[in-house]
Amino acid sequence: MKSYDVVIIGGGPGGYNAAIRAGQLGLSVACVEGRSTLGGTCLNVGCMPSKALLHASELYEAASGGEFAHLGIEVKPNLNLGQMMKQKDESVTGLTKGIEYLFRKNKVDWIKGWGRLDGIGKVVVKAEDGSETALQAKDIVIATGSEPTPLPGVTIDNQRIIDSTGALSLPQVPKHLIVIGAGVIGLELGSVWRRLGSQVTVIEYLDRICPGTDEETAKTLQKALAKQGMVFKLGSKVTQANASAEGVSLTLEPAAGGNAETLQADYVLVAIGRRPYTQGLNLESVGLATDQRGMLGNDNHRTSVPGIWVIGDVTSGPMLAHKAEDEAVACIERIAGKPHEVNYNLIPGVIYTRPELASVGKTEEQLKAEGRAYKVGKFPFTANSRAKINHETEGFAKVIADAQTDEVLGVHLVGPSVSEMIGEFCVAMEFSASAEDIALTCHPHPTRSEALRQAAMNVDGMAMQI
Repeated sequence: MKSYDVVIIGGGPGGYNAAIRAGQLGLSVACVEGRSTLGGTCLNVGCMPSKALLHASELYEAASGGEFAHLGIEVKPNLNLGQMMKQKDESVTGLTKGIEYLFRKNKVDWIKGWGRLDGIGKVVVKAEDGSETALQAKDIVIATGSEPTPLPGVTIDNQRIIDSTGALSLPQVPKHLIVIGAGVIGLELGSVWRRLGSQVTVIEYLDRICPGTDEETAKTLQKALAKQGMVFKLGSKVTQANASAEGVSLTLEPAAGGNAETLQADYVLVAIGRRPYTQGLNLESVGLATDQRGMLGNDNHRTSVPGIWVIGDVTSGPMLAHKAEDEAVACIERIAGKPHEVNYNLIPGVIYTRPELASVGKTEEQLKAEGRAYKVGKFPFTANSRAKINHETEGFAKVIADAQTDEVLGVHLVGPSVSEMIGEFCVAMEFSASAEDIALTCHPHPTRSEALRQAAMNVDGMAMQI
């Protein structure tokens, strides 16, 4: 039985970052991962391949949909779906190989196989060939991530009824793709296939898209996506799905009750969210159990069992790769006896559609529910010079500040490249910046980021460009 200071179960963004940080701090560390590649869902079948397809499909649509022609670039593109998938896979391989290099650099042992607890301080790893290896550790970190949430009555076969993994590798462009779920995954993957030529229908149980985001921002995004051709059926629930070799017959009805209707599609993507993955962990061997949501509880990343820690999607908080990474560093720092914490109030969220949606902090709805007085500054991208000359003027920047102190409480952006701009406010809000602090900070011209400054100025009605 080989002994380590730390054994980490799971090689995703939480697990691999925890392993690297442990190595940097001089701890002996092993990372247990059953996939043939490191990186977890995010790198292999999630964040990274979806961004590769979003980028490629956006360029294809620009070339074929008139945008290039308007700029004076006349081309007639042909879609080579096989090559598009190939470059996606090559990009993913490069990233996963990069993690292997970082493991070697930081003296992290990758134990290939599926890990399970075997009492306090012990992990058993079952390899692909069935052999088992026992590991011992002072501290064990559970970072097993999440899996797609199934929908009752809809069986995912990844032939015609697919999950997010299946939607990343379709063999042809669907004539009609139905997406169940109007969250991040559904909207992003729906955008990919719509750009490549699919008719896309999005079915959502709630009466709005992007649950949890600022309502005004979400409505603006929905209008933009609908203008592009995406069809939304909100306040609807799916009651039945029948798949055949040719396609899927889907039955839905109003969530509040009413007459059912049937839709036909080539493929149906089930994207109603994700759930923690704890299958086969043998939690009972140490006296751990999940809650009603399937999550493992934590107190500053510690479970109720000494020496066992938990991070990422398998525990509470938003299921985001960067949240898992922050928790990974904090958890390992605590194991090493160093003070560290995660500010859960300032974890940004992004939807990589076009336009993009990015946010951090409180929404107006949350502040109203808290009874907290606030003021709002907005600035439309139609008035931003860089956005205007680039013909990408949909959306706005919105800054919410405390009515008395002017401290920035929330920022909500929908527009071009806002995923790259939200970080400015993450930093500012970590330092408890006021809207005036942003308003007095010089921004380069002409850039889209000037919209952020103008929105901050407009908290007190001082925006100069509208």
